[in-house]
Amino acid sequence: MSRLSEDLRARTKVVASNVIRVYVELPKKRRKVEVLGHQLLRSGTSISAHARESSRSRSKAEFCSKLDGLFQEADESLLWLELLREDCNLSSELILKTRREISELIAIFVIMISKTRKTL
Repeated sequence: MSRLSEDLRARTKVVASNVIRVYVELPKKRRKVEVLGHQLLRSGTSISAHARESSRSRSKAEFCSKLDGLFQEADESLLWLELLREDCNLSSELILKTRREISELIAIFVIMISKTRKTL
């Protein structure tokens, strides 16, 4: 049985799709943008991968471990989005929307990790 709701899995997949769209739209002629974009693409798509892996966890400890990985990738993705916005002067509605959604997911997963750890 999945420990992660289909809604949360779907939300993480939407984030991954949005990250891909942000990456495709980046002006990669600037080396800094290209490097940050690759980092974002890697971490942003990993959020959804960790969500899927957590759904197949065999124990609460493994579930928390997978969510820890998800949290780390989500936090890293926020960093790359912030750097693209602040240091590369890139801002679009999609970047802002993706940042908001990742921040909401982080808040949800922090609570889930905390509650699950209390039951270990």
